[in-house]
Amino acid sequence: MAELRQPIESGVPDHMPYLHPAFKKNYGQWKYHDRPRAGVLHHVAKSGDEIWTVRAGTQRQMDHYTVRKLCDIADQFCDGHLRFTVRSNVEFTVTDESKVEPLIAELNKNGFPVGGTGPSVSMISHTQGWLHCDIPGTDASGVVKALMDELYEEFTHEQMPNRVKLTTSCCEINCGGQGDIAIIVQHTKPPKINHDLVANVCERPSVVARCPVAAIRPALVNGKPSLEVDEKKCVCCGACFPPCPPMQINDPEHSKIAIWVGGKHSNARIRPQFHKLVAAGLPNNAPRWPEVAAVVKKILHVYKEDARPWERISDWVERIGWPQFFEKTGLPFTKYLIDDWRGSRNSLNASAHIRF
Repeated sequence: MAELRQPIESGVPDHMPYLHPAFKKNYGQWKYHDRPRAGVLHHVAKSGDEIWTVRAGTQRQMDHYTVRKLCDIADQFCDGHLRFTVRSNVEFTVTDESKVEPLIAELNKNGFPVGGTGPSVSMISHTQGWLHCDIPGTDASGVVKALMDELYEEFTHEQMPNRVKLTTSCCEINCGGQGDIAIIVQHTKPPKINHDLVANVCERPSVVARCPVAAIRPALVNGKPSLEVDEKKCVCCGACFPPCPPMQINDPEHSKIAIWVGGKHSNARIRPQFHKLVAAGLPNNAPRWPEVAAVVKKILHVYKEDARPWERISDWVERIGWPQFFEKTGLPFTKYLIDDWRGSRNSLNASAHIRF
């Protein structure tokens, strides 16, 4: 028989070849772990081996000079071993405690703040923005830079009731995912169509199929094949723009920013949660986005003062209720915050548990 072709592996690659030798040696054989200080994890194996992991924040979108600098630090202190987390923090692993403080000093000297472990604000995960994506209403990485400048102390200190994960997304498709606090750009107007270009640039059936609410249909405009939008159906998501750039969705005045609260992926204590809209129509005010930063800092301040130990933001809101959340934070509750999609919480399975 002919040898069968091996399957194409398109999933997560095997992480074992990339593990630090000490992690590989003691894999699954840990006695305990603790946090000596913010940004440092300490693992003790049953064999007696001890490992220290130092976590530092990065700007995520890095030039090769920054990557080389991180690799030089890893060569100097960690025998070349480093890894990136899903939130674009960088972690250095050492087996000699005497190297921990010099490593931290070197990271701080080169502008990489140490923190993001335990009950702190971790690095903000974000979508690609203008660098790689074709439909953003703003640059997510710019919002992240502005916010982390404001939240620097919350990253380097473990002073929150529990860990806080922030996400940003530069359009309503929300590649950023669920977060304790999510910053998402809203397109508030349907796309403006340049009918003279549609026939030459767009494959109209693909554009019609791309719309998630069937708001786009073929049309004949000025004797040319084009498209039209049913504005009553349009949800202003921007999904039509990539296959058809003449359907311009970005608008300097009407692209706004919204804040969502209470999302989480984990199944700890309570089931995973969808975040809920708490502020809409904030100005997309580059380059520092002060209005967005003010709302996020207000929510974090109230959460920090009012939540019980180990309560995530969703746990805290679940305990005090949404009316109290708006009262404590001082955010206005408007009709635009009402979730009127009838199938949302009932039809979607929000739990990681398997049911039979």
